[in-house]
Amino acid sequence: MTNQPTDPKQSTGTKDNLSPQARGGIRGAFYGYFVDFYDIYLPTMALAPAMVYFEPEHLDTVTSSTIYYITLAITLLGRPLGASIFGNMADSIGRKPATMVAVGGSTVITFLMMLMPGYALLGWFAIIGLILLRFVNGIFLGGIYTAAVPLAMEYAPPEKRARVSTRIMLGYPLAFIVVSLLTTLMLRVTPVEDGSYLEWGWRAPFVLSVIFQVAFLLYYRRVEEPPMVKRSKDRPSPLKELVARGPNRRGLLQVFMLMSGMWLSLQTAVSMMPGFLSGVLEIPDMSVTVATVVFFTVLMGTYLGVGRLTDAWGRRPVLVLFGVLTATVVPVLYWLLIATADPGEGVIATLVLAGIVVVVANTPWGILSAYIPERFPVEVRASGFGVGYTFAVIIPSLYSFVLVWMSHLMPYEYTQIPLVVLGGVLAVVGALMGPETKGADLAATRTQGANIDQR
Repeated sequence: MTNQPTDPKQSTGTKDNLSPQARGGIRGAFYGYFVDFYDIYLPTMALAPAMVYFEPEHLDTVTSSTIYYITLAITLLGRPLGASIFGNMADSIGRKPATMVAVGGSTVITFLMMLMPGYALLGWFAIIGLILLRFVNGIFLGGIYTAAVPLAMEYAPPEKRARVSTRIMLGYPLAFIVVSLLTTLMLRVTPVEDGSYLEWGWRAPFVLSVIFQVAFLLYYRRVEEPPMVKRSKDRPSPLKELVARGPNRRGLLQVFMLMSGMWLSLQTAVSMMPGFLSGVLEIPDMSVTVATVVFFTVLMGTYLGVGRLTDAWGRRPVLVLFGVLTATVVPVLYWLLIATADPGEGVIATLVLAGIVVVVANTPWGILSAYIPERFPVEVRASGFGVGYTFAVIIPSLYSFVLVWMSHLMPYEYTQIPLVVLGGVLAVVGALMGPETKGADLAATRTQGANIDQR
């Protein structure tokens, strides 16, 4: 059957204003990222102080730490599977229905986690059940942004697409701030010491997550689906078409290279920063929490700034610039952070250095929701975005084990630095492997070819 490409006047609005359809899709993608990252940070913040609720008493430290890291990693491992399933669904039957199914499934699983009893009632089945629910929820979470982001980008004006991407990605730092503040509040109201946080205090952030997701479902019902490419019955599935030999597979490998570097630098320079500041540098927990909230508030501003820069300069030069900064400036700052840290003194200077590291390594993420969808034709766009964005996280998510191995070669507190350098280098190579996508025609099909600069 013939393709019916999206009419730019209907899908993107005028040059200066976003159409109602565009606004709806953009808000939906923003909510999708917010819900996803809110859930990602739940175990690292809200659930971490309550893990003993799911474990037997007197469990040795090694086993307890292993269970905690499995709980963190299992959701990340579920996301690539979800990206494959829901990306294929979004390219086959539509972005909106795939998003609705993914959010609905995540809502149910989060509700079940909120009701989970502890070790006293279920024994080891408590932690097994929690891990299984986290894995299944990762599958659904991997589908939310996989379907919602391409829909938003297909509605966004080409000349504003990077700025739209950064607005969508604001859901990430905002989710971090909300989880941080809510967990801190609940730890004050329901202290761990008297057992109240272990019994019910940790459940409050999960209750809020369910509310957020139900609100997302109610909102997304009003989002309009853009015109779909008609697929003939004898045509391969979008996922098979994505990985088949040809330009789609080359684009996927290029995005995988870029995202491997982005995820590695994010995990080592950003995700472990709060634990590094409090555990290694011995900065008080409350100071770290307040500082981290400030870091992510600043990051929201840099996201908006890099969106404007990218719409003016192009995607590739900005990605290369921040990859170079991550491979050169960030490691130097990290070294200074460690070398000059003095517990009890100079805390402000230490936190300022940490903040610069977090912001510089994180800023290019703001434009990825524009760049990756621009790399794929409309027939496989959701699959390409979800698989390319998500599968690259698997190896970098094992960074904690690499750091332990590297600690035999150098002091543990310095082991992040080589991985940050490697992440920056991979990001630069990945960006240079791909074309400039500024102004790409997102209505273009595989046979038409995307209107992108191949230089």
